[in-house]
Amino acid sequence: MKRFFLFLSICCFAVVLYAQTVKLPIIGISGAHASNGATQVNSTYIRSVLRAGGVPVVLPVNDHPEALKKMIASVDAIIMTGGEDVDPLKYDEEPLPFLETIDPERDVFDIALVKLAVECGIPVLGICRGHQVMNVAFGGTLYQDIHAQIRTDVIKHRQQAPLWYGTHQVQLEKNSVLAKILDKTTVITNSFHHQAVKDVAPGFIVTGRTSDGVVEAMEMKGNPRVFSVQFHPEGPTAHGLDELFPIFTHLMTLARGDTQ
Repeated sequence: MKRFFLFLSICCFAVVLYAQTVKLPIIGISGAHASNGATQVNSTYIRSVLRAGGVPVVLPVNDHPEALKKMIASVDAIIMTGGEDVDPLKYDEEPLPFLETIDPERDVFDIALVKLAVECGIPVLGICRGHQVMNVAFGGTLYQDIHAQIRTDVIKHRQQAPLWYGTHQVQLEKNSVLAKILDKTTVITNSFHHQAVKDVAPGFIVTGRTSDGVVEAMEMKGNPRVFSVQFHPEGPTAHGLDELFPIFTHLMTLARGDTQ
């Protein structure tokens, strides 16, 4: 019995020591408005961050500049999440008939959040809407509806399959952040969007496209800590699949400051 308690004490000490010496990065996840007025984030983002060894913290939509600064100061990296269409007035275009639901308050918050995060040198991963917001925030534009404006019948960009299941290929640039993270230049991804990047923001480069030319990945020139994807890597990652999981482990590495 004494040996058991000695062993238990050693184990508890080891856990405490581990918690004190290993930094668990805090990852801010941009929130959205639920229909009932609550703040919401899909649980797949939270589960993906936890699986990758991070501490997820939801950042609620708000219009308080000082609160925004405190949010940025309290996290080690940010994930810009998916959601509604971006208001085309944010990139000086009139709304087309195919524009869907927009959230003006969230647009203002998300654009301010990603711009301040980059200004403060915090790693940022944009996903789906977050990918589009990043482009708009830094001066780019969007296709308000892919099939109305590009008129492509090559690929179905709004799949009717589970979030964890990949339905089309994305070709990655050989020396891009994503190609290095995933150790491949072709990846199968899911697809849940009708909008896409049109004019790429100054200071960004396209690092992934589908066969019909739709922009699926970008990164900031000279700052590979800021990158984005049109697809949803959190879907398969939260489901326990590994193909896109390195996107999240890479973000944790950046958040801990292990690499530049």
